[in-house]
Amino acid sequence: MEILGVAAGLLAMFAGFGVLIGLLFGFFGMGGSFLVTPALLVMGYRTDVAVASGLAFVFGTSVIATLKHRDLGQVDYKLGALMIAGTTAGIEVGKIGLHWLQDLGLANTVVSVAYVALLGGIGVFITYNALRGDGDGGVSHDAEMDAEEAAEDIPEIAKKIQSYRVPPMMSIKGGLRVSLWMILGVAFATGLLSGFLGVGGGFIRMPALFYLIGVPVPVAVGTDLFEIVFSGGIGSFLYAMDGAVDLAIVVPLLAGSALGARLGAAATSLVDEDDIKVYFGVMLLLGSVAVAVREVGGIVEMPVLNAVSLAIIVGAAVLVSSAVVVSAIRELRATEPSGAARSAD
Repeated sequence: MEILGVAAGLLAMFAGFGVLIGLLFGFFGMGGSFLVTPALLVMGYRTDVAVASGLAFVFGTSVIATLKHRDLGQVDYKLGALMIAGTTAGIEVGKIGLHWLQDLGLANTVVSVAYVALLGGIGVFITYNALRGDGDGGVSHDAEMDAEEAAEDIPEIAKKIQSYRVPPMMSIKGGLRVSLWMILGVAFATGLLSGFLGVGGGFIRMPALFYLIGVPVPVAVGTDLFEIVFSGGIGSFLYAMDGAVDLAIVVPLLAGSALGARLGAAATSLVDEDDIKVYFGVMLLLGSVAVAVREVGGIVEMPVLNAVSLAIIVGAAVLVSSAVVVSAIRELRATEPSGAARSAD
């Protein structure tokens, strides 16, 4: 049985994958197309189709998750608008670079190597900081923290960067002031990756907002998602004009992610990021391994490695999604007795 020219089983798989990715996306403000695009590449889709469909998916998912974070008061609209300005320029430059490499026949290899380097590098960084347990990079998702608490929670590197006051300076949520040029620099770099790799940029931008700019984690997640609405929308529109967006991929992914993104965003008010940050770092590392396995399979002409790569990607999503759900359920159960006690009083 086929729907939209695609086997029903494949559509069901896309929908299930969408639930997992949506949950990750809503919780971390990242984790959308950086898993979807490699998965599509492993399944044999053309590079431009994988990139374009990943962007279209991340656009739809980010709209759903942003609405939930807005309700939680975790979106800094001024910061988001500045990020959009830098990201838009970066997307166009990245898109031009991808088409140039595709004309040379190098796009697939370059994109795969870039994924391995980025996912592996960031995964090692986040996992190392999580296991070190010194507080850097691990704050609560509490959106109600005041300016003093936010300032105490940010990493030392962000405090150092903030000490260089290159005007104009911008005020952001949490009572912090950051140079406009740092904000625009982060936005352009992630926009470049968004257009070139077909990612929303969240798996780089959210850590950059926290580690480099010092934005409190809850605000970084919500604002990142708000920005991705525009970066994903612009990127997917530009690729759609070239006919690269495959709706048979995007529609079932979005159908599944509609539920997952709402659950993930809601979990940010329940789960301490420290509890599962190490799992997210491991997921990035597994994503890096998956793309590397796929690339090796192409070099040595072993198609079975493509299936292994896809299994690693899906397994990574299942691992971290399960960690989020389990942590949220445990937190809910822990709060129920105290809530019952207050009712009894």
